[in-house]
Amino acid sequence: MYILKASQLVPVQRDEVFEFFARPENLGRITPDWLSFRILTPSPVLMRSGAILDYRIGLSGLPTRWRSIISSYEPPHRFVDEQLLGPYDYWHHTHEFESVAGGTLLLDRVVYAPPLGPLGRLAHALMIRRQLERIFTHRHEIIAEKFGRLEGQPSSLEFSRTD
Repeated sequence: MYILKASQLVPVQRDEVFEFFARPENLGRITPDWLSFRILTPSPVLMRSGAILDYRIGLSGLPTRWRSIISSYEPPHRFVDEQLLGPYDYWHHTHEFESVAGGTLLLDRVVYAPPLGPLGRLAHALMIRRQLERIFTHRHEIIAEKFGRLEGQPSSLEFSRTD
């Protein structure tokens, strides 16, 4: 299992930032075009604990279905999405929003396991980690364009293993 931690500060109040993330339709806006992301769940989606969301993404040119459940929904503090069906053996993504002086701190913690055991670990080293870095770097850029940046506060991204 791997852990991805990302953080970003924006000069906007927490309620406004949370409201943006609480609309699944906005996920396509922060996802890189090369993933060919498409939400399949009809809009509008009522975000709540237990909500099911269906997507299609393109991984290495192959269309891949992804189904998530919102397993925790605590506006405007946090929500959790967990993969029910998709490309990973395990995916648990916690989104947190903390009010700080001058704005909001966005925190992401993704615990995930690639598929295929040892082959998945090799794929992580060769490809998956870089894909996730590109996805979250793109996301940080789009969020900064939408909400702005707090001067002198760069976003961060780090990976670790659980075992």
